[in-house]
Amino acid sequence: MSKITEDRAGSEGLSRGLSNRHIQLLAIGGAIGTGLFMGSGKTISVAGPSVIFVYMIIGFMLFFVMRAMGELLLSNLNYKTFSDFAGDLLGPWAAFFTGWTYWFCWVVTGVADVVAIAGYADTLWPGIPLWVPGIATILALLALNLPTVKAFGEVEFWFALIKIVAILALIATGLAMVFSGFTSSAGTASFGNLWQHGGFFPKEFMGFVAGFQIAVFAFVGIELVGTAAAETKSPERNLPKAINAIPIRVGLFYVGALVILMSVTPWTEFRAGHSPFIGMFSLAGLGAAATLVNLVVLTSAMSSANSGIYSTSRMVFGLAQEGDAPSVFGRLSSRKVPQNALFLSCTLLLSGVVLLYAGKDIGTAFDMVTTVSAVCFMFVWSIILASYLVFRKRRPELHAASTYRMPGGPAMVWVVYAFFLFLVWALTTQPDTLAALLVTPVWFAILLVAWLILRRSPLHQARIAAHGDALRGEARVA
Repeated sequence: MSKITEDRAGSEGLSRGLSNRHIQLLAIGGAIGTGLFMGSGKTISVAGPSVIFVYMIIGFMLFFVMRAMGELLLSNLNYKTFSDFAGDLLGPWAAFFTGWTYWFCWVVTGVADVVAIAGYADTLWPGIPLWVPGIATILALLALNLPTVKAFGEVEFWFALIKIVAILALIATGLAMVFSGFTSSAGTASFGNLWQHGGFFPKEFMGFVAGFQIAVFAFVGIELVGTAAAETKSPERNLPKAINAIPIRVGLFYVGALVILMSVTPWTEFRAGHSPFIGMFSLAGLGAAATLVNLVVLTSAMSSANSGIYSTSRMVFGLAQEGDAPSVFGRLSSRKVPQNALFLSCTLLLSGVVLLYAGKDIGTAFDMVTTVSAVCFMFVWSIILASYLVFRKRRPELHAASTYRMPGGPAMVWVVYAFFLFLVWALTTQPDTLAALLVTPVWFAILLVAWLILRRSPLHQARIAAHGDALRGEARVA
């Protein structure tokens, strides 16, 4: 495995304040999104029990993206994020496009989370002005992220723990209902509900395909540990542990929860816009638990927004150091936190408060915006894989020295690429996702124009050259 003798010193260096438990729970929090708590109702309704296989396949494919990312990050510990190794291996354009696209993805997701939090708050406290929880969320996120990176890790640790406890409680309650033969207006709780209502593929192949359109959104953020690489203690040990546990987490938290939900209540009873988690606890007569799940869903949205604030600030910080963003965002506070980049991200989240009053079509607008975000996440994942292919070809000695190699090598990269093409095709099969897919190139056109202007700057060219020399020059084979 390659290492560097030491991290960049001085004010430019981020602090390695995230411990093993922080990075483990950060990985879980990234893999378990609000989409599981709220979006799974729609996914089940369109795909039926085949949604189980949908989540398994997506999780399986993204595991290889994470393994490729892990090998690359550990090949040079001076890589702060995947934007760094993309720029080093593919060229400065890749760092620019990857960094700003990832920033855009999380800003959009963060705005959606602010709107969602306001909606959940209105459910818990009817009549509350929507701007109150919106503004309070942004101020709370700023307060949580400004002190130190360890403070962020601690908050995210507890956010993720709450989600884990909620899912385990759902699985335990559901198993008790199944084995006790619980009966409701929907029928008797039984594992037979998984195949007794039209089989595992009740809506045939196209219903199965429709499940991928929605489910892929639930996995955005799975790569979050990659943006925390520069602030992780003992990354050689902690990053592999976090990445290797992803299949187990997807199997337990996604597949396990969905199996229980559809065993207690036939899939035909689920519908979009209603949380299956809240529905199951209410069905069991646990009204207080249903209220608690509302709080858990609100916490999950807070966790997603918190992750978004963290990742966007670190990405803008990295872009600024490379000359791809204004230099003011490349400065750290005395606590080694990129506070200017944090202020930028929180300011942009204020647009979510404005959108709360945009009218009744906001739900449709956000369906489109989050689809655009998911497509952009696929672009980032694809860049990670492309960087891995170039790494294998250009630096075989580092790959040979690595103790954490991606299983399957280049052949598996092409399998994952084929899967991404399938996902893009799946997005063309429905009018709403097709419209979002057709809008996405606008973002890349904007980036292209910005890049063509920026690359001509002598200052930018000099900084790119200096940064690239620093990354390559400090890499050593152990």
